[in-house]
Amino acid sequence: MEEIDFIIDEAKEAMNGSVAHLEKSFLNIRAGKASPQMLGSVFVDYYGSQTPLSQIANVNVPDARTITIQPYEKSMLNPIEKAIMVANLGFNPMNNGDLIIISVPPLTEERRRDLVKQAKAEAEDAKIGIRNHRKDANTDIKKQEKEGVSEDVCKVAEETIQKLTDSFIKKVEEHLVQKEAEIMKV
Repeated sequence: MEEIDFIIDEAKEAMNGSVAHLEKSFLNIRAGKASPQMLGSVFVDYYGSQTPLSQIANVNVPDARTITIQPYEKSMLNPIEKAIMVANLGFNPMNNGDLIIISVPPLTEERRRDLVKQAKAEAEDAKIGIRNHRKDANTDIKKQEKEGVSEDVCKVAEETIQKLTDSFIKKVEEHLVQKEAEIMKV
């Protein structure tokens, strides 16, 4: 019995992880408003090692269309500027000697559609992950049944796993609807 409860808890935890990963992925899909997360994928060559931008500079958003980056060391201005260009995020950084300023261009209709497609792909990946966790849990439940756990207990456990799967897939759908609305809002 305890083993079955453990399998269900483990599946729930894994499905939660899939949803959390989706939420993180959605932060990287920009919806036209400037945010520090837009630069989350930028790594700068900092004395020979690739370091996340947020660890060597202060990233701020003074308004909805601007990101400012103030490095902790002035000598890092050019490497940061290069790293942003290399990251290929579609930004054109401007270096004024103290700060790097990025103007976030408004999204075109075509770009919005591309971002919605990207969001849908991320959501589909999350659903696939959730379904895989369901499959793993059901496999573990079947093993328990072979090891002598009653058929009724295993049936109830499988139904519980299916209810969990349905609820997490619904969460993914809700996140996707929100993100689509955010992206398409002009």
